Amino acid sequence: MDPLATRTVRAMAATGYGDPNEVVVAISSQVPVPGPGQVVVDVRAAGVNPIDAKIVRGLFGADPEKLPRRIGSEAAGVVLAVGDDARYFNVDDGDRRAIHVGDEVIVYPASGAFADVLVARDTAVHPKPSPLPFPIAAGLLLVGVTAADLVGAAEITGADTVVVHGGAGAVGSMAVQLAARRGARVIATAAPRNHEYLAELGAVPVSYGDGVAGRIRDAADGAVTAALDTAGTDEAIDACLELGIAPSRIVTIAAFGRADDGIVIVDGSTPDSRRRRDEAVTGLIADATSGDLVVEVGATYPLDQAGRALADLSGPHPRGKFVLLP
Repeated sequence: MDPLATRTVRAMAATGYGDPNEVVVAISSQVPVPGPGQVVVDVRAAGVNPIDAKIVRGLFGADPEKLPRRIGSEAAGVVLAVGDDARYFNVDDGDRRAIHVGDEVIVYPASGAFADVLVARDTAVHPKPSPLPFPIAAGLLLVGVTAADLVGAAEITGADTVVVHGGAGAVGSMAVQLAARRGARVIATAAPRNHEYLAELGAVPVSYGDGVAGRIRDAADGAVTAALDTAGTDEAIDACLELGIAPSRIVTIAAFGRADDGIVIVDGSTPDSRRRRDEAVTGLIADATSGDLVVEVGATYPLDQAGRALADLSGPHPRGKFVLLP
């Protein structure tokens, strides 16, 4: 008998909608058999993201028919089993190499990544270079492709001076780096405790709060030509408009209530947004492996403390990505 067939594994699931500490529990199952085009991955690390907490809290709907609802959007691990014709897909060159048992991989986008073992479509499975640590790999792609979408939608070039609102957050810090690598002058808003960190990433830091537009203007020493918003606050969007940035170059992932101002909202739902995200994957993995792209892990938790990790992420918390370690 296949030893995997008798192995009991855990997955973290929401049994209701509300406080993650109260509704997220471990459920047990056997290791699944992969179907055609599917891959079974032994999870070594899983990234924890705000979207996971929002799902658990019912902010995207509270359908009881979906309970218990497995949680988690990204992971990294080792391939345990491969279904028929499961292959990697490299969007850059159309390569369709076979996936093998024992391969180290990153899984994104995933469904139910908070688990000992994860089943994924082969299109979501990406080769992980051995030097890239599992916790960093698990926290890379969701924030990385989101930041790449922001930078691409704003069409950032070396001629730009760009402000990144929420620059010390997981997506914001990635956007700072990607914009700087295009040669732009980058100004980033953040709390004073994160200013040194942002300077290390290549940004000129300024504090948010009253008068932020003036501080950005002083730091720019010229026109601010684009904005990447990860904060989603009225303060951030109002500052962009006060600075005279064209609404078509104010790109946000969070200020959904300001669409009437003509700003650009990206969320991965349009063909252009999906294309930018898909095209970013290979480069993000390569740059994180080489160290050219900094991915900071702020806290790690055991798998069975997923509820606590989600609750902590919803309040004041350390800078960097939260990661579960099964």
